[in-house]
Amino acid sequence: MPENLIARLSKRNDAGLLRVLKIGDELIDFCSNDYLGLARQQEIYDAVQQEIDHSSIRLNGSTGSRLIRGNSRLAEELEVFLADFHHADAALIFNSGYDANLGFFSSVPQRGDTILYDRLIHASIHDGIRLSHAKAFAFNHNDIEDAKRLLKQSSGQVYIVVESLYSMDGDIAPLNDFAQLCAHTGALMVVDEAHSNGIYGPKGCGLVHEEHILEHCIARIYTFGKSIGAHGAVVVGSNMLRSYLINFARSFIYSTALPTNEILTIKHAYKFAASNPEAKQLLFNNIHYFTELASATPELKFLPASGPIQGLLFEGNERVKKAAEFIQQAGFDIRAILSPTVPEGTERLRICLHSFNSPEEIKNLFHHLTLFSKV
Repeated sequence: MPENLIARLSKRNDAGLLRVLKIGDELIDFCSNDYLGLARQQEIYDAVQQEIDHSSIRLNGSTGSRLIRGNSRLAEELEVFLADFHHADAALIFNSGYDANLGFFSSVPQRGDTILYDRLIHASIHDGIRLSHAKAFAFNHNDIEDAKRLLKQSSGQVYIVVESLYSMDGDIAPLNDFAQLCAHTGALMVVDEAHSNGIYGPKGCGLVHEEHILEHCIARIYTFGKSIGAHGAVVVGSNMLRSYLINFARSFIYSTALPTNEILTIKHAYKFAASNPEAKQLLFNNIHYFTELASATPELKFLPASGPIQGLLFEGNERVKKAAEFIQQAGFDIRAILSPTVPEGTERLRICLHSFNSPEEIKNLFHHLTLFSKV
């Protein structure tokens, strides 16, 4: 191992920022993105196994990229289904949300174009933008006026990029404001719907549809690793966009395709979620109960959020790490989010709510959070 790499690890360790892998299976899940509990849904698992058993499919893997041998009738049928579900002309599946964002932003905006993006946008979009030849400027979080200011410095085709539901702060973008800005200026809107997919909009088709701004978006990105409880992602848009990404998105071209069992899991998870709204209702019941308790506990400093992601602020990495340790010892799987992942002074416990959390678990969690606040 080169000395400079060892030194970087040591520096991170000394700063208390060293990342390690943990298994929290024995703890109550207030951590995962499985908001609707579909990753643990037996009915979906059984439907996938039954379809495999009753077909001629006997491959453990996809055997290659989509452009070589990894394409399949099932993958193309799923893309037609996803395009229809998300009210788009076409869809293209990627192996992950990271791959989708990397592929789109590294290939679509061109030299001479400008990308304006929310400062709190996901790391995968940051990485895609870095690989682009376009200019890029960050506007303040959810700040339409700051985006307007940056538009004056922009040239070429302008892309405005937001998440519909933000993964760390848990708040919702003012999508209509950004859509109107795009309509008036000719900018193209790109929305990452990773965390809203499955839980907002009719049948869970997302916030863009709920806000009636479909026509303002050149592309929307939906991941399957959150509410859908599977793996992979899809970019939806026009037929021309799909063809362009097949030809120029390197993360699509040079990746082995998703295997059949994952394609089937995505299909059956979507159908289960759309036909079983009870899980969504349970989730929003829990969100309502959680926010009621948060309002009644002013000593706990929560970020304003109306969705399944709730952030409890602590000042400093050491304090929030101690809070996570305390809560985990009490039996709850909640992780600390440290700076510089979030801005210094906004270190937090990231609490994720699910349809399968019980009111008793939520109440007990607040009891222990309050206990720690007095330490």
